[in-house]
Amino acid sequence: MTTLSPTGFLTIGAAHLEYRMIGPSPEHGPTIVMLHEGLGSAGLWGDFPEKLQAATGAGVFAYSRVGYGHSTPAKLPRPLDYMHVEALDVLPKLLDKIGFRRGMLLGHSDGASIAAIYAGSNEDHRIQGLALIAPHFIVEDVSVASIAEIKTAYETTNLKEKLSRWHKDVDNAFYGWNGAWLDPKFREWDISEYLAYIRVPIAILQGEKDQYGTMRQVEIAQQECYCPVDVTVLAGAGHSPHREAAGETLAVIADFAAAALRADGASAA
Repeated sequence: MTTLSPTGFLTIGAAHLEYRMIGPSPEHGPTIVMLHEGLGSAGLWGDFPEKLQAATGAGVFAYSRVGYGHSTPAKLPRPLDYMHVEALDVLPKLLDKIGFRRGMLLGHSDGASIAAIYAGSNEDHRIQGLALIAPHFIVEDVSVASIAEIKTAYETTNLKEKLSRWHKDVDNAFYGWNGAWLDPKFREWDISEYLAYIRVPIAILQGEKDQYGTMRQVEIAQQECYCPVDVTVLAGAGHSPHREAAGETLAVIADFAAAALRADGASAA
């Protein structure tokens, strides 16, 4: 177990991963582990981790995966099973490294998919709930079209400059994610098989105007999961409800966390 400063780096294998730890460390109570989107980082969550900590009283741990933020760059091209690698290899080591005892996973987009793979492949009794913001369980046409559009924007507008604020090697972050999603073979990516094996409550938050996914993702979870699935559709929000409808998103997740993380949450789930 590593003693966690408010900010720092963890060594997982050959990688150094930047992190933020807000509130009590894992040995002192439940922890919400935040898994960022495909172009996210520990920093790009903004002040949402601080607000979440204040609203729940739980510790909040956010980190940047390999290739993102100030973490070690990724080897490109990324393998098309990169989310499986993260969920099955990296995340278990990271949870052990931080001394995770109990809590929940909060994932956005790619991060939500990673959380679902983890919970559906590990009967980890420390996990008491999943909060999934704009999750992907399959690849949709709208996802590929929007990801192709953002590639054009990255190469022709000031988007690269904006993203460089959050990533030490912005090309590595962008093309690692974008290249995988635009590979024709990635159309076969499907993680819905994991959903039937999740044994904790799930909260799904979906923006009504999400440009990267439709309600089909929510329907798949409702069809495949045997665990409770609580769905919130956020009117007017796109792919990032925690930025576009921050107040409502925070309230929904805080209410879910209050139920999932109570002391007897593991037996109640």
